[in-house]
Amino acid sequence: MQPMNTFLAIALGLALASGTLACEGEKGPLEKAGEKVDNAVDDMTHPGEGPVEEAARKTGEQIDEMKKDLTE
Repeated sequence: MQPMNTFLAIALGLALASGTLACEGEKGPLEKAGEKVDNAVDDMTHPGEGPVEEAARKTGEQIDEMKKDLTE
């Protein structure tokens, strides 16, 4: 069970770090529109997904992207 705890700690740390590294301030109209489009596409490609499943999937996607960036 120890590797799972380590994985969860790393995933939580990455999620928190990505949130704190985002730019500060008000979002402009294009950013807001882009988020709405992203959310709509996400809802269509993953219907019926609950908040926990969504968070797990997005965390997994971020980890996969980081691994890919490290291997390039």
